[in-house]
Amino acid sequence: MLTYEEATARCWAEVDLDRVRKNYQSALRHLKPGVKLIAVLKANAYGLGAANIARFLRGEGQTFFAAASFNEAEEILAAVPDADVLILGLAGGGQIERAVADGLILTVFSERYARDVISAARRAGKKARAHVKVETGLHRLGLMPEEAPDVVRLLHESGAVSVEGVFTHLALRDKENDRRQLDRICSVRDELNRLGLPVGLLHALDSIGMVRYPDDQMDAVRTGAWLYGVCPRGYDRPDESQLALTVKARVAQLHFVPAGECLGYDETHPLARDSVVATLSAGYIDGFPRLNSVGSVLVRGQRAPVAGLVCMDQMMVDVTDIPGVREGDEAILLGGGIGVNEYADLANLNRNEALARTGRRVPRVYLDGGRVVEIACDIG
Repeated sequence: MLTYEEATARCWAEVDLDRVRKNYQSALRHLKPGVKLIAVLKANAYGLGAANIARFLRGEGQTFFAAASFNEAEEILAAVPDADVLILGLAGGGQIERAVADGLILTVFSERYARDVISAARRAGKKARAHVKVETGLHRLGLMPEEAPDVVRLLHESGAVSVEGVFTHLALRDKENDRRQLDRICSVRDELNRLGLPVGLLHALDSIGMVRYPDDQMDAVRTGAWLYGVCPRGYDRPDESQLALTVKARVAQLHFVPAGECLGYDETHPLARDSVVATLSAGYIDGFPRLNSVGSVLVRGQRAPVAGLVCMDQMMVDVTDIPGVREGDEAILLGGGIGVNEYADLANLNRNEALARTGRRVPRVYLDGGRVVEIACDIG
């Protein structure tokens, strides 16, 4: 296990569990009575660490989680053995059978895949758990609305699959299109009810939909980004979801570089003046976008502009105007005075992507009440 000194020696991420807790509680307040929250932990909980966040949220009372892949779902289940975990995407051949055996919830999105799940359940000698995905306008994954009743009937009549839910995902292009999608999934539900085919949980909304369409929460809402501090743009109460991740790096070395020199691999941005340059122990593989003299970090509470092209493992910043900088100082890449909107906009990233880019070699230091409660790293 890493010590705090080891974890913070180079580049690390601090996860504020107080904020995760507050974001989780605010999400619950947005839900109508009886509506379930499905906590989405895909992409390593958007960079915060899926296993650790799953255990933490379980302590807060959360039992239903979602992941994108079989491997992600297995990681969550290993961390929280009594959890319900929905795999939102494709699971391959042998993974389906293992998912059935482990009690994971599969997403059925085609007739072929439905038959694969039925066969896997029979081989496993155990009833599979499934939610059925309906394509309503995102054009990504799912059964067409007119196909859904036949596939749901196939699953029920096989005796091998328990249909525990039906869902879709909004494209969130505009309200008119969203309304069409919501009407389509409700029509599928109505048809299934007419045919006497149990629907289970009906769900369509994510974090954005949760606040944009409170009257369409149905039986459950899939909340991911909100938990980690990505508030929907344009929402009139942005402080309800606060960034829970801060990424930091150490100043490895200070250099005096004369005017006219370029830094690192850059050859198009010569320094306009004699400069003091700090090399930081973080690069694009740790999550900071591969930019050339764009953006800034915080050193000793002041902005230090990125200087030169960000490297894989290191980056340079100009600290000429920041007095007292020393080797070993902390630099804040994300968090503090550098919000997720600014960080994402630097490289035209989606904000969820900006968080999830935080690399797997970056240790996560978990803080609760300002106190270190856990340190985790995929390497070492």
